[in-house]
Amino acid sequence: MKKTITCFLWLLPFIYMAVIWALSSIPSNALVELPDSKWDHYWKESMHLIEFAILYALLAIALAASGKLTASTSLAAAIVAMVYGVLDEYHQSFYPYRSATVIDVIKDWIGVIAVWAHVRYHYFNRKKSLLNTLERTLHEQ
Repeated sequence: MKKTITCFLWLLPFIYMAVIWALSSIPSNALVELPDSKWDHYWKESMHLIEFAILYALLAIALAASGKLTASTSLAAAIVAMVYGVLDEYHQSFYPYRSATVIDVIKDWIGVIAVWAHVRYHYFNRKKSLLNTLERTLHEQ
């Protein structure tokens, strides 16, 4: 059971990356468009902060579940999420109905850095985090 959960947790970031790739290939209003265009724009721009933060979090969870979350692997996961943000922006530049800007990359990175700092503080310093609990639970089985 432990191995199945760990494999599933490793699969999640890659599924999520595929979803990001697919969504960045379609117009931004293809799935959701709020009635107020100003709020629609703000909501979609704020998703940059969240989207790649989630990717880093999924990578950190997979590392913790397999007992491999260290300060260096956490940083590596953050770098992977940040590089994927750059790659996603580059990918979007090939679609006329999408935009790719440095500001979007910066927003992606801010989201990743915020969650990375949170994990760094809570997982490595406090030892009473959700990731610690997940890791202990899976390794006690």
